[in-house]
Amino acid sequence: MHHKLPVSNYTSIKQLIYSYLVDLLSINTFSSENTRIKGEKIPLHKGRDNSKLFYISGVALRLSKSQNQKAMEFASAIASDISEICGGVFSIQIVPPGWIHFELTDSTLATWLQSVAVESSGGDEGDEGRIDAPCPMPHAPCPIPNSLFAVQYAHARCCSLVLLAHREGLIKLREPVPNSSPAFWSLIAPNPIPWLNSDGTLRLNHPDERRLIAELVEVVDNIKCPDISGSVKWEKVGLNLSQAFEKFWSNCRIWGEVKITSPEVAQARLGLLMATQSVLRYVLEENLGVFAPLEL
Repeated sequence: MHHKLPVSNYTSIKQLIYSYLVDLLSINTFSSENTRIKGEKIPLHKGRDNSKLFYISGVALRLSKSQNQKAMEFASAIASDISEICGGVFSIQIVPPGWIHFELTDSTLATWLQSVAVESSGGDEGDEGRIDAPCPMPHAPCPIPNSLFAVQYAHARCCSLVLLAHREGLIKLREPVPNSSPAFWSLIAPNPIPWLNSDGTLRLNHPDERRLIAELVEVVDNIKCPDISGSVKWEKVGLNLSQAFEKFWSNCRIWGEVKITSPEVAQARLGLLMATQSVLRYVLEENLGVFAPLEL
């Protein structure tokens, strides 16, 4: 159902693409670029269109002159070589004057969502690639800024909704032990979550679903990419993610008619809630140093 991705090491999509580019520029074909690219950051950023998840690299524009190639030709050469390495993981497009666009396929996105919702919090202990690695809890409560209450509320709301779904039989969890286990969500069924339709397309296509997914991808990029994590304003990141969750919850129903007529859609939306909870918990406890409550 899902493409195999090295999610244990590359939970961040940006980090994954970056690794492909670094590996490619290190081989003999591009050996003349080694001294130039060493110590520099390969240009790569996430596109702003939430309807599709893609990244843009200007590496060909930066390096084409030293290769004695036009930027479009150099970009095509890079794209061709990466396509051979990661066929099916990304759809790669060359855009004038030499940009390389890496768009995630639906299967790739489903694999990533599964890893964040379930595997990243339920994997083997000691896996440094997990997002939701165990975080030390403060010995005494600290004053919580009012602006962070919305983030804590979103986390607690995600927890209560997932547990409600478990009680109603929409999903099946091993009973979680609050605040004592890094494997907070141990999903029994459905596992994997039915992210994809029978034709291989993602079930989550509502604009607010896509916005929440895009926010999750960006937050995990910030967590896992060392080149930007030091300058991230985590309070703003948490608020943006909590606002995306609120929009999603307001406009994308799980219970009622959706649960009855489209249970797979309801389960995919619950998976998105689980992924959101996992990332919110990490941001609250690891980056902001405050408690991530199970309920309020």
